[in-house]
Order: sequence, then structure tokens, then C-alpha cells
Amino acid sequence: MNWYFNEGKDGDIVISSRVRFARNIQGFNYTNNLNKTKLEEILNIFENNKQLLKKYGLKLLRLENMDDITKASLVEKHLISIELLKSKASAILINDEENICIMLNEEDHLRIQVFSAGFEIYNIYEILNNIDDEFGKCITYQYNKNYGYLTSCPSNVGTGFRCSVMLHLPALQLSRKLNKIIDIANNLNINIRGAYGEGTNSSGHMYQISNKITIGVTEKEILDNINNIVSQLITLEREERNNLLKNKLQLEDNINRKYGILSNAKIISSQEINEYISYIRMGIYMKLIDKIDIKKLNKIGIYTKVACLQKYFGKVLSPNERDVYRARVIKDILEEK
Repeated sequence: MNWYFNEGKDGDIVISSRVRFARNIQGFNYTNNLNKTKLEEILNIFENNKQLLKKYGLKLLRLENMDDITKASLVEKHLISIELLKSKASAILINDEENICIMLNEEDHLRIQVFSAGFEIYNIYEILNNIDDEFGKCITYQYNKNYGYLTSCPSNVGTGFRCSVMLHLPALQLSRKLNKIIDIANNLNINIRGAYGEGTNSSGHMYQISNKITIGVTEKEILDNINNIVSQLITLEREERNNLLKNKLQLEDNINRKYGILSNAKIISSQEINEYISYIRMGIYMKLIDKIDIKKLNKIGIYTKVACLQKYFGKVLSPNERDVYRARVIKDILEEK
């Protein structure tokens, strides 16, 4: 099963964890200064190294061979960035579970990514580090003894390491205590942003926590800083959820009404979905609703997204049709045994 359907550690608050390294290959300019021929050379380095790919169960998929819906669905699942779609010759190295997804020829030659459900930053870092070491045996990375790993954007120089955690924080947002926490995090070189990163909103009460700097700190220090802020947010969110139980009947009624609409609607928009899923997710973990389990809710969350919805039904849908088919896929998932 794909990792994003699963429930992980501290899954009541933490949706997912991601770690990644930005790396560039010695002897090549950065991707924004490479023509298509040179970009293809980078892809061929990995395509021809069958043994390395086999070790991690990876297959190379060129974006030029994908339809637009498939590419958009990868963005929706946070596996690739929108920037990767702009490259003249790009690909991903991905395994069946999709918990390893390496972008080739995005802003940097490699963006090595490892994902997991729940709060698992230390465990997936070990996987990431092993992959990085194995790749480093086959290619020479751009590296400077004073600055560390060299990257296209100065903000990634040094370790080239980013750690991000997706959190569900409905109670903190509803209590309006989150803005103060965001200010504190910013002072600690931690970003708290909407679900799709910088410039995006917190649809469905989802927030992405990540490190701001990659130079002058070790990978362990980055992990520890993220661990500390996320652990505090988990505690605070759970406390606020307990406070919400002071009006338990009203909250329980609100959550069950939203489930009633979700499960019976014939037409439903993506904006409604985000709100309903957020409250139902909270309700499941607060034991205020038992009509659906978290894995089914996770599947609904994925398959009701615009591109994933069209991928599920295998056809292009107009905006109005999507609202109808979104209700259909919800019914399909709820009826699964």
C-alpha cells in the first residue's frame, strides 16, 4: 500500500514526514544553465545504473512520457514540485510504495526525498542518508570544504538538507493561538506554512513545518530543532482538543453532520472536502465518530483531489463534473470492505 494511505506515529496530529537532500553533479552547470542535451546526460547517468536503482526498488520515469493529469497527481501527493514540471528534461526515480521519490533536473540535479506517514523524521533520515551515500559512490557531488554541498539556490548550500512535517492543527487554529506560535517558530529558524509550502494557505487546518537554514547547522541539529517544535505543537494541539470537549455535544453534532454530508452528498466541492475531512479526522481521534476509519479518510483525501480524481476515473473532467465524481469516489471508498 502507498505510504500516504497509512496511519503513522502520532497520527492524530502528524499527517506525514519528509526529508530530502539537494545535490548536484560535478562537471555539470546548474539545471537553469543546461540545454536539453546536457539535462538528458544527467538522466542517462541514472537510467544506465540498473544495479543502483534495483537496490532501492526504483524505476526511472520521464515526465515527458506522462500525461498532464498524472504529473498533476504527483504534485497533489507532494511527491514532486511544480518547478520540476518546468524542466526541459526531467524524471523521477520512484519505488512502488512511493515513499522514495528522487527528482532529477529540478532546481538541482537531484532532490533525494524520503517520506512516511506520521512522525518519523529520524527513521526516514537514516534511509535518506544511506541512499545519499550509495549515490555518492557512483557520482561525484559538487562540494566545497568551506561551504559544504553546493546548490543552485544559496538557501540550500551546506547540508542541502530539508526536513518537513505536515501537521493537522484544527484546535489551535480555531482557538486563534496559532499565530503566536508561528512567530516563535520563525525566530527559531523554523517555517510554518500552508500545506503546499510558501505562499499557500492552511486549507483543512494543515500546516507544513520545515527548517529555514541548511548552512552552519548539522543535519542532526536540524532534525532536533524540528523534533522539538513539532513535539510542542503536538502537545498544544492535544490540550486544545481537550478544551473543545467542554462543548462535547455541540462538537460531536458538528462532526457527525459533516460526515452526513460527506457520505450522502451527490455533488461536493474540493473546498467542502477539505473542511469536512479536517473535522472528521479530528473526530475519529477524539472518539466522537466511529462510522469511518482513518485509512478510508486518507484515501478520500487523496482521491478527491482534482488530478487524482481524474486519474481514478481515467478521464478528463470539467469543474462541474468533478464535483459530481468527487461524491461518487467517496461512496466507492466508504463501501469498500
